[in-house]
Amino acid sequence: MLGFYIFILNMSSNHIPLRNTQIPTTDPNAGLRLTEIFYSLQGEALSMGLPTIFIRLTGCPLRCHYCDTTYSFTGGQRWSLPDILTHIQQFSCKRVCITGGEPLAQPNAFALMDMLLQSGYEISLETSGALSVKDVPVLVSKVMDLKSPSSGEENKNLWENLNYLTPHDQIKIVIADRQDYDWAKQKVINHQLDKKCGVVWLSPMFEVPNIDNHHSSNNVPNIAVNLAQWILDDALPVRFGLQLHKIIWADAKGK
Repeated sequence: MLGFYIFILNMSSNHIPLRNTQIPTTDPNAGLRLTEIFYSLQGEALSMGLPTIFIRLTGCPLRCHYCDTTYSFTGGQRWSLPDILTHIQQFSCKRVCITGGEPLAQPNAFALMDMLLQSGYEISLETSGALSVKDVPVLVSKVMDLKSPSSGEENKNLWENLNYLTPHDQIKIVIADRQDYDWAKQKVINHQLDKKCGVVWLSPMFEVPNIDNHHSSNNVPNIAVNLAQWILDDALPVRFGLQLHKIIWADAKGK
């Protein structure tokens, strides 16, 4: 995600006491473990380019080979739900993206979504597709991954989640090579994915020059150009998606 500002989470003495420090927990008073909260531009999906508040939850049950947010797997700090709301109210923005890690790995993510909806926020949820989205509030726009073979986590796809998608939800599949594309093509056709949700995104997996060490991969142009051509050749009912935050800031934390 594109980032102009990042606000470091800190637990000051005046934060609301947390009754339960265990993860996971369904006690709303236990709050959530967060890696970061930041205000930025959305870098992908239908809200690409729009100012957005990002709430990144800590923890993920998957270990995808191409993951670009491995720093969110562990650590983080506990925040109460009221403290999260108070913190984000400093931004002149009513659009929130709940991301991770895997947000749904913490059951109190549902309480967070309910609280934000009641407070008038427009919410999107970025989820791996490995945990059930059945109980996600219908007003929340789900951006759900399907893990392709190159992720190493293809067997974690929870296919019953397709039953809970709505026209304002989206599916994203990261494509690293032709095998991934052929896999995605078959899933789009066999499951009629374009009829299950509003948009199906195929996004090329690539590295871009890193701000710090200027390292880049020679595969950057190839996979993007190839994927575009494959989609055109097959007239596949999907959208080609690029991640703006990678183009502008590479994989810098909090962007």
